[in-house]
Amino acid sequence: MTAPDSTSLPPLARPGGDRAAEERLTPDLVETLKTDAATRVLVIAGDAAPMAAPDRLDWRAPSETPDGGEWAFLGRDADGAALLAAVFAAQEEELFTAPAGWAGLRTAGALLSAADAGAFVEALSLGRWLLDAPYCPACGSLTILGDAGWSRRCPNCGRQHFPRTDPAVIVAITSADDPDQLLLGSNALWGPERFSCFAGFVEAGESLEAAVRREVAEESGIEVGRVTYRGSQAWPYPRSLMVGFLAEARDDAAARADGEEIAAVRWFTRDEIGRALGGDGEVVLPGRASIAHRLISDWHAERT
Repeated sequence: MTAPDSTSLPPLARPGGDRAAEERLTPDLVETLKTDAATRVLVIAGDAAPMAAPDRLDWRAPSETPDGGEWAFLGRDADGAALLAAVFAAQEEELFTAPAGWAGLRTAGALLSAADAGAFVEALSLGRWLLDAPYCPACGSLTILGDAGWSRRCPNCGRQHFPRTDPAVIVAITSADDPDQLLLGSNALWGPERFSCFAGFVEAGESLEAAVRREVAEESGIEVGRVTYRGSQAWPYPRSLMVGFLAEARDDAAARADGEEIAAVRWFTRDEIGRALGGDGEVVLPGRASIAHRLISDWHAERT
């Protein structure tokens, strides 16, 4: 598989700041950095962050950050200042008033700079693990944070635990007969007007390529031939790494929804996709922050 160049990466896959992973072993790093006036903090509540503007995060000083969150070291910015995350569960009321309000990653991700987008997805991905996995999965004991928020150690059984990343494939299906048609599906949990690519988790002992063929067959009835890698992105809902592909159908007529996860499948013409990407018409496509949007928009652009 050949990766696309960095100019065509999905918004949440662009290289962000320096994670400075070697610093995580520094004892009491987070507590020390909290006392540094140059340190900047990204607050996360649920899946939302405070915004300084629609396209810019509202970074806070440690002294401006509410108490009670889980803290972690994110790395350093281009000027060398330390970046921390302070993570909170979803709140009924905003933790504080942000200049441009609070926004989720799905909404703001495509608008942010590479540095801000990278920090947001890093903080949200790590933060979900910090909040959701405080206990040892082996013995149930409360664990102790280490490595500046990047590991947990069990004081009872001694095991060390790290943030999980669950690989998933996401696939747009091209036609065997017509280069200007793309197959998309509508999830049973969505409205009938919303369509996207086919996706699913990679199972134990399964390659990415095998997962593509299995998921596509299960959800759409399509057996695929050529499979082309198109890129990847972190997607912290809850902890996925989405690996994107185009796959070519062997028989267009075999397309059918599984009737459980997928309520409908439909072949779209390139013109229909173009209108939907422009917000014209009744079909709703994935938001710009998602790799699904990039798979669809890149396919549309290839012949226009």
